[in-house]
Amino acid sequence: MYQFSGKIKLFSFALIVIGALSIGYSFFSAPSTAEEAMEIMAKKNAHGDGHGNSHGDATHDNSKAKETHDATKGHDNDKTSEHKEGSDDTHDAKKDEHKTDTTHAVDTHGGDHDAAHAEHVLHQMQNRPWSAVYVALLFFLGISLLVLAFYAAQRVAQSGWSVVLFRVMEAITANLVPTSIIMLVLIVLTGMHYNHLFAWMGEGVVDPTSDNYDPIVAGKKLWLNTPGWMIRGIIYLIGWNVYRFFIRKNSIAEDTATTIRIYKRNYNASVIFLVFFMLTESMASWDWIMGLDPHWFSTLFGWYVLATLLVSAVTVIAFVTIYLRSKGYLPKVNDSHIHDLAKFMFGFSVFWTYLWFAQFMLIWYADIPEETTYFALRFNEYKTLFLSMVVMNFAFPVLLLLNSDFKSQPWFVIIGGLVILAGHYVDLFIMIMPGTVGGSWSFGIPEIGATLFFLGIFIYTVFSAFAKADPVAKGNPFLKESEHFHYYNIEHHSGEDNHH
Repeated sequence: MYQFSGKIKLFSFALIVIGALSIGYSFFSAPSTAEEAMEIMAKKNAHGDGHGNSHGDATHDNSKAKETHDATKGHDNDKTSEHKEGSDDTHDAKKDEHKTDTTHAVDTHGGDHDAAHAEHVLHQMQNRPWSAVYVALLFFLGISLLVLAFYAAQRVAQSGWSVVLFRVMEAITANLVPTSIIMLVLIVLTGMHYNHLFAWMGEGVVDPTSDNYDPIVAGKKLWLNTPGWMIRGIIYLIGWNVYRFFIRKNSIAEDTATTIRIYKRNYNASVIFLVFFMLTESMASWDWIMGLDPHWFSTLFGWYVLATLLVSAVTVIAFVTIYLRSKGYLPKVNDSHIHDLAKFMFGFSVFWTYLWFAQFMLIWYADIPEETTYFALRFNEYKTLFLSMVVMNFAFPVLLLLNSDFKSQPWFVIIGGLVILAGHYVDLFIMIMPGTVGGSWSFGIPEIGATLFFLGIFIYTVFSAFAKADPVAKGNPFLKESEHFHYYNIEHHSGEDNHH
């Protein structure tokens, strides 16, 4: 039996504390007034910070336009006075009155625009700590959920190779519980307007009489409404955790079962869960991610999010398996299991690339404004991350894991996996940040702190759960097949090589 060491426990607590303090600092340091937000933006622009330049440039351009308009208007007035010096005083008075009114109207319009812009920048900067937590939360929640779905798929397919990895997968899915609780809290706080993450939740957005009325969002109000959004989120989280609790309990019960009745019960539950998962994963992707850009839509988005989280989930399974095997706690796991996990990492990386390219290419080629705006914002404001994401998520893992021999080498799998996890974190970052902070993004204390916080929770829950059950699923009828997975072929080829 595995013993949860004090060193790992202390390390996980340290990550949680450091992450929590960093998150608290990021919320504390966020601007509280529009004036503070504009001061921060001015300092960034003065130091040549590229982030947020779109806002600074827009303000600068508007100021230049206003100055040009005022200068032209003054020049025209001078020419008018030269040609009309003989006008009577009454006419001059009326002209001056009209000029004053016009100037007042322009100044008022400029003041209103500046105030609205300042408020917009304030909301973006206040969103940053929320968004940093949101990205890390969805990343770890999504990984835990997709490990659970991958595990359920192994049961439904009655796969023999993966049985010795069942306890690893079950331990990883334990992280679904704390992340679901935190997600539930965030859903409630968002529904109560403690943040401005979702623009469609703004006041008067669906009210035709309001200045904030948005006809596009109003057309989607049957789906994009706060009560429905919150209720659906609660249903997703409860459904996923109910299956996780059921399958974990009955998986342990299989170890001492004398019949396969519990095994069949787990099979049936897994079939039901996979149907529920495929529906709710897509809906959650629409609600929690695509809802951040309510004007945009994609029929492929649910699959795209599934792909980015699935390859991350398999990578995490490989990491935890390699670590526990190196410590001697997974004696039944051989190189062929690591090889097959690496094949899944390779295959799902290609699958992600296919979906990414299919969506990007079709939108670019069609050039429909309501579709291209999504990629235009990301390519203009997040160009470096956008381009590097493709390299990290496709080029690097494919080149590294293409060779079959490398897939059995733990160090190569770890190197490729680290790049894959970083790349898909960036992918999720690019999905969320443009719709919440726009050009006011950065990568610093809020993002690092949130990642460390959820990483600490992940390490604690996973290894704590692994220590509470036998490392081997002894009651599974396919255990022997898993123990000898590819064993004969490896020995056979090795013998052939020695003979030649």
